[in-house]
Amino acid sequence: MSKIRKHIKDNDIDILHCHQYTPWVYGALAAAFTKTKVIFTEHGRFYPDSSSWKRKFINPCLLALTSRITAISQATKLALEEFEFIPNEKIEVVYNGISPIQPELDEVKRIRHALRLKEDTLVFGSIARFDPIKNQSMMLAAFAEAEKSLENIHLILVGDGELRDVLEQLAVKLGITEKVTFTGYIPKPFNYLAAMDVFLLSSLSEGTSMTLLEAMSLGKPCVVTDAGGNPEIIKHEVNGLVVENDNYTAFAEAMLALASKNKHPMRLAAHDRFNNLFDVSVMSKKYNTIYKTLA
Repeated sequence: MSKIRKHIKDNDIDILHCHQYTPWVYGALAAAFTKTKVIFTEHGRFYPDSSSWKRKFINPCLLALTSRITAISQATKLALEEFEFIPNEKIEVVYNGISPIQPELDEVKRIRHALRLKEDTLVFGSIARFDPIKNQSMMLAAFAEAEKSLENIHLILVGDGELRDVLEQLAVKLGITEKVTFTGYIPKPFNYLAAMDVFLLSSLSEGTSMTLLEAMSLGKPCVVTDAGGNPEIIKHEVNGLVVENDNYTAFAEAMLALASKNKHPMRLAAHDRFNNLFDVSVMSKKYNTIYKTLA
């Protein structure tokens, strides 16, 4: 903390922007009784969420040392209010923003060819670490259910992690190994994302999924759980479908529904919603406004 305080003073820092709770604690205390204004941004919560009696006493002190508080979604804002005892009116929502993805079309074609996917194969896919919180086991169960009614479909799972062996064994048990591709870790997976027709997100908990935003920037219709900020990104029946968390039957039904829909309107809606709310320029403009009010 002393090093942070020294850096603040030596460099005449005007604004210290702290991301997540622990940096906020250190940053707010380090900047105490200096001219430096503190901003705290909460990006996500643990699942299941919980509180602490210590924070009930500590957080009012931190609030007194903090000029602005932002959250990346309404769901995160509500969590700060419920579990961190921060008054609702003190929290502003600023959605994460990204630059639109620019896929390499030749590489996208190569990927689909390498996977022996026909032109009319409907490709579902997801990009995430293989972790219990991402709940890919539910996604596999849903895909297996949907595959009973849809013959010409494929699932691409991009990522790696502690559950990879478990998930691969589950695919065998469900009898879908020939229609599921586990790519392993891909450093820059945007071309795989572009090769998907429908993006899937089965997380038990989410703040604002950056990969979901990337899928939107490409105009991909999405099927997501109603966890965290997902319903704020995907508007049900507009740019995708939102289903009950951890419900493989509902997830499968949503996949089937998208398979039978004209997906062009959803693609257009995804582009529009991304450009209006989640482009990096929108986020930058909002934070620049906050910075200027504190300068």
